[in-house]
Amino acid sequence: MALQFRTAYIAPSSRVFGRGELVIDPTQIAKRYMQRYFIIDLLSVLPLPQIVVWRFLLRSKGSDVLATKQALLYIIVLQYIPRFFRILPLTSELKRTAGVFAETAWAGAAYYLLLYMLASHIVGSFWYLLAVERNDACWQKNCTAAVKCKKDFLYCGNRGMEDYGAWDSSILNSNCSAEDNNQFDYGIYSNALSSGIVSSKNFVSKYCFCLWWGLQNLSTLGQGLETSTYPGEVIFSIALAIFGLILFALLIGNMQTYLQSLTIRLEEMRVKRRDSEQWMHHRLLPQDLRERVRRYDQYKWLETRGVDEENLVQSLPKDLRRDIKRHLCLALVRRVPLFENMDERLLDAICERLKPCLFTESTYIVREGDPVDEMLFIIRGRLESVTTDGGRSGFFNRSLLMEGDFCGEELLTWALDPKSGVNLPSSTRTVKALREVEAFALIAEELKFVASQFRRLHSRQVQHTFRFYSQQWRTWAACFIQAAWRRYSKRKSLELRRKEEEDEAEADGNRSNMSGGGSYSIGATFLATRFAANALRGVHRNRNAKTARELVKLQKPPEPDFTADDAD
Repeated sequence: MALQFRTAYIAPSSRVFGRGELVIDPTQIAKRYMQRYFIIDLLSVLPLPQIVVWRFLLRSKGSDVLATKQALLYIIVLQYIPRFFRILPLTSELKRTAGVFAETAWAGAAYYLLLYMLASHIVGSFWYLLAVERNDACWQKNCTAAVKCKKDFLYCGNRGMEDYGAWDSSILNSNCSAEDNNQFDYGIYSNALSSGIVSSKNFVSKYCFCLWWGLQNLSTLGQGLETSTYPGEVIFSIALAIFGLILFALLIGNMQTYLQSLTIRLEEMRVKRRDSEQWMHHRLLPQDLRERVRRYDQYKWLETRGVDEENLVQSLPKDLRRDIKRHLCLALVRRVPLFENMDERLLDAICERLKPCLFTESTYIVREGDPVDEMLFIIRGRLESVTTDGGRSGFFNRSLLMEGDFCGEELLTWALDPKSGVNLPSSTRTVKALREVEAFALIAEELKFVASQFRRLHSRQVQHTFRFYSQQWRTWAACFIQAAWRRYSKRKSLELRRKEEEDEAEADGNRSNMSGGGSYSIGATFLATRFAANALRGVHRNRNAKTARELVKLQKPPEPDFTADDAD
């Protein structure tokens, strides 16, 4: 009740549009509560039974004891009426305002189990009180039929009265005993009397036994009860059966529903897998394709647990969606060297447009020559990137991509080119997943939008980073350096060979001059030597030109349009 004076509410007049206005004024909250549920809650929580027992029952004597006992019974029954009517709206309000508690599987099951135990407690309490009443009815009936019985014998503290001992042994122990008694039928209360629970002073034993009796008969809908012809007992048994049926249908049914919600995703996965198997069987897919489909479905289930993350995030407001994407992707995007020095606005724009994707082992993400429609930023896993430079004979380059790497850089060149058309660039590499891969994908249209909106992406720093980490540029640089080194090595070897040949030609000329005597003049010999040397230089120049033409065949990758300054 104290919390009700501090619990805000939504004004009914403000519910026409939107969610309504929340009233937090303590005066208005107290006024509303006083006008609605204060009286009912007060009657429900007042300790009236305890007051009656402490103030009247323990101090009453004679006939006042029976009257007080009857008043106590009526008070208990009447006080349960407002409690019952208040527990229903409180349960509905709990579901509405504390949806996390009510919609959680284990919390919901525990909540309804608690209500079921409370109902068992109420039924057991009434069973104990009615058992006492039935025992008192037997005493009064036998006292009325006996000649020497007085009503004062039934009152507490009158054991010393005359003829009480004879009446106790002849009437109470013989006619009102629950053991093998054929004169008075206790019906469903015989178990309470024969077990000694009614006459016992051990509260723990009384409470546990009555709680067990209520739980047992609520669960079995009173099927094991053997009633007498006493109308009150029959009415109580009927109410017990109806109450148990309602509780079983409402509470236990809801508890089962909440517990089943734990495996609802797993059941959905089984249904999807069965549909997938039927479809693959109907289309006569080969066994290797079936295994790949099964492996992908299993891997996706293990990663997402059947939750469609993309649709879940897209249904949220824009600012909340941006914050969630930032929380999920920002740290991962910063691990990509291409984006680690970007400003916050550009990173937010990229994170907002990234889409998670999964690839299983041996999946070809893109093949050489195919159009590139997305740029992938690897989060987890390992990929193989291979190129043959358009199928050129004798050319093969292989590299590994891991966390923090990216592929599909041809798309960035296309996106940064303001004159690029609708035709997507072709892939220069074949990318294959060596193990399960998690990545974020940035599709062509989104990358084009980001590149057009944020000029910071055109900086020279991004150009150098892009060249350094691009597999296409790395391959070209490696091939360029390799070709240049080969050309340098060939030039050095050719120069050395030319020098050797010139030396040999000069030596041969000198020998011919010495052996020929006066046949040739010294000038003619010198001219012949120079002619041979010039001819060798021409051969070497032709070889160098051929090597240069081979180097030209290694085409330089297209360079993005980095036209903005770093200050932009």
